[in-house]
Amino acid sequence: MAQYAILIFDTPAAGDYTPEQQAASKRHADDLIDSGAMITAYALHSADTATSLRGDVVTDGPFIDSKEVIAGVCIIEAPDLDAALELARRNPAVQWGRGGVEVRPVAGGIVPIVR
Repeated sequence: MAQYAILIFDTPAAGDYTPEQQAASKRHADDLIDSGAMITAYALHSADTATSLRGDVVTDGPFIDSKEVIAGVCIIEAPDLDAALELARRNPAVQWGRGGVEVRPVAGGIVPIVR
């Protein structure tokens, strides 16, 4: 089955998720886990905690300035892009008007091995 990355975007000016938004996000994640679609997911700290590298230059902050930032990433398995989009569409962040999601097919990955 194909894997897809769901990049979750947010608008920093909107502030932290409300308790209701956090609960809705948790329910969505639980639904993805229960369906067997979720491989892994991570929420990220705010963009102001980012450190960017470009060549030998290290700068505080995100790689680019944008009105939206990546707030998290989720890797799912789905039969095809349409199925992945349907799962992504259920993410409550799509409905809140403060960001959204982007879906990309996963080209490959590396699973660490114990040495």
